[in-house]
Amino acid sequence: MMLHTNTGRTNSGFKAIALSCALAIGATSTLAATTAHADIVATQDVIAQEQTIDARATIAGFMARSDVQAEMRRQGVDPAEAEARVAALTDAEAEELAETIRTDPSGQGAVGVIVGAGLIIFFVLLITDILGETDVYSFTN
Repeated sequence: MMLHTNTGRTNSGFKAIALSCALAIGATSTLAATTAHADIVATQDVIAQEQTIDARATIAGFMARSDVQAEMRRQGVDPAEAEARVAALTDAEAEELAETIRTDPSGQGAVGVIVGAGLIIFFVLLITDILGETDVYSFTN
């Protein structure tokens, strides 16, 4: 008389479960060994870093302008040497230079002042002419 046993099938199922557990434990221990470490970063530090990046981008944009490079060459300054010196600036110096670039009226010399003053005078006289206080322009009558 022959007995049928399922030992072959049960044995292979047990091996598959044991292998799956071994792989899961191995993967978990590998992940535990490579955990990430994150520190809290102050908002002020992030803002300061962004301001420095923005300042250096402002300077780089200014230095890349063709009129600025032409003026440097005219004054005997090698643009590549100037860029190297700018790259060596501290963060505080870069931010100060970028602020100067943003606020100073670049390329606005005496011609800009004269044209601006002329336009102001023209409009003042035009308004007073329209109001009848002066008779400067004939086209307002």
